Amino acid sequence: MRFIVDGMLGGLARWLRILGQEVVYDKTRNDNALLNRAIKDKMILLTRDEELCQRATAKRVTKLLVTELREEERIAQVAKRFRLSLEVDMAKTRCPECGKDLRKTPRSEISHKVPAKSLALYEEFWECKNPECAKVYWIGGHWRQITSTLAKAKKIMETIQDTC
Repeated sequence: MRFIVDGMLGGLARWLRILGQEVVYDKTRNDNALLNRAIKDKMILLTRDEELCQRATAKRVTKLLVTELREEERIAQVAKRFRLSLEVDMAKTRCPECGKDLRKTPRSEISHKVPAKSLALYEEFWECKNPECAKVYWIGGHWRQITSTLAKAKKIMETIQDTC
């Protein structure tokens, strides 16, 4: 699945990328540009804008009006609607920042980009394949927050009614 996300859903875009989804997010893109890209590239539009959602309906764009307020609720709403797994698979995870693929990278290649303490504590590292981004990720202390948010989203997902 390929998503295009409006400027109000940057956090959701990051979460979907962590979950391995292809997501286009550019907060400067206007509604017409979002619709045109969704049509051209057959992408699913995620928006909080009711008017944009109505315009997408008129143009027969697959879309979802994201009505939830908290991030875990938004994740659950999208996951339920599009039957997405809420499990992180680092082989599929995309860079949360730019959306490009990650590659598992040996310590020796990223030692200059990672704090010494993290190099000593963690074994596995992934680097964004986009040379303009090249951010490095590892399963560190923040992982508890990621798993907690996804666990909350899973519980919420069980309570959401299926939508068309």
